[in-house]
Amino acid sequence: MEQNELYPIFLKLHNLNVLIVGGGNVGLEKLSFLLKSSPNANVEVVAKEFHLEIKVLAEKYPSIKLTEKKFKKKMLKKRHMVIACTDDLKVNKKVYDLARKRYLICNIADTPDLCDYYLGGIVTKGNVKIAISTNGKSPTTAKRLREFFEEVIPEDINQMVENLNEYRKTLKGNFEEKVKRMNEITDSLKNKE
Repeated sequence: MEQNELYPIFLKLHNLNVLIVGGGNVGLEKLSFLLKSSPNANVEVVAKEFHLEIKVLAEKYPSIKLTEKKFKKKMLKKRHMVIACTDDLKVNKKVYDLARKRYLICNIADTPDLCDYYLGGIVTKGNVKIAISTNGKSPTTAKRLREFFEEVIPEDINQMVENLNEYRKTLKGNFEEKVKRMNEITDSLKNKE
């Protein structure tokens, strides 16, 4: 059986510089996905023209910049991650090749072999965030799992996280003792009936 070898991380996109190359429907989808999870993400979208909804998002989110130009390799300077989603496969491949030379992580829409990362399903309830990946095989499955988790995770989980954080600050003792105490308290989460 094939195994998902992706390593999940949670990026602080407000501290990073993201470039999206492509201003059409897929560019809109990628930008919307980033903003849903990270409303203060620093994103520049480069395209010859933009979907109207991308323009609306750029007006709503001040950290979004639109550059109405053809992609040039100098646009990769001072970037941390790149998404290419033009309707021209040659341009997308060029973005990928140039990004790889600069050690930038890159996602080429609908081309899993040219992706260093995938944008999976995400469930957010306050401070709790769950990322779902199907290893790029089935976005629909990730969507259904996201809907399932959104339904079963209680709305008050954020308050529990806040309370546990406050309690954790009051604990005395060494690291192992603190971990043991927190494990005892949170053990009830896995034993719900």
